[in-house]
This record gives sequence, structure tokens and C-alpha cells, in this order.
Amino acid sequence: MRANEEFKLEERLEDITGVTCIYVPVSDVYESIKWYQKNLGYQPANNDHVEPGMVMAVLNIPDRNGNLPSPGLRQVVPALFLHKSDEEGGRLRFSWSLDNGKPHAIACFITPRIEELFERFKKNGVNILGERVTSGPNITFADPDGNIWEV
Repeated sequence: MRANEEFKLEERLEDITGVTCIYVPVSDVYESIKWYQKNLGYQPANNDHVEPGMVMAVLNIPDRNGNLPSPGLRQVVPALFLHKSDEEGGRLRFSWSLDNGKPHAIACFITPRIEELFERFKKNGVNILGERVTSGPNITFADPDGNIWEV
């Protein structure tokens, strides 16, 4: 039996149409906003005043015209919800045996300009954890709080 033969899906409306956000635990929301702006191009998505001491922020990637996406049923790139978290709140990563137990990224960003992004990371002192080739070149990196991402 093939995996898709085990369960027959009923005809119905789509249950899941996208991913709207990823919750990211950080120690300093204000400093993290600056880091995600500088290194990944994310911008604050709401009208909240960006200031030291904030405990939550929503970040989105603007389109080619600098416009931020509106929430919708088919989010292409998830927003990042930065939340102030105590250390015991954890960080985004996991380990797996296929990579000898090393911490692994929780999500992978897409870019048509990986070489330029890699140079920006090096220039900005981003913690680059590794490089590899899967479907193309990949860079694994961590934000200042140790949340692990890939591009």
C-alpha cells in the first residue's frame, strides 16, 4: 500500500492555505528588530513605535515596491513575531542524527542572490554555522540569540 492510499481525503474546502508567522524567542526585541532588518531585510509590520524595552514585534519582508504584505489566506513568506523570552523559553533549533546531532535550522529562507547575502552576513559578523549544497547552495546561520535559520 502506498502512503496516499491509506487515507482518502474527502472533497472539502482547503484546511491549511499557508503559514502566516513564526514565533521567535529573543532576549531583546528592539535589538533583534535591527538585526533582522540589517541582515534579512525584514521590516516592522505594524504601526507600533519601535523602541527599547518592547516585548513583541511583528516583522515582514516588503515587496519590490517597499510595501508590506497584508495578512491573507495565502501567505507566501511568514511574518516573524519576535517575543521577549527568558532563556528557559528556548530557541528555534533541533538536532538530528543525519547531521551527527548538530543543531539544525527550524526554517529556510529563499533568495535569488545567495552570494550577495553571504557577503552581507560576513560583513555584518553574522554567526555562520555552515555551508552545504542541497537543491542549491545553503547557508546555516544563527541570530544573536542562537535561533538557527538557513537560506
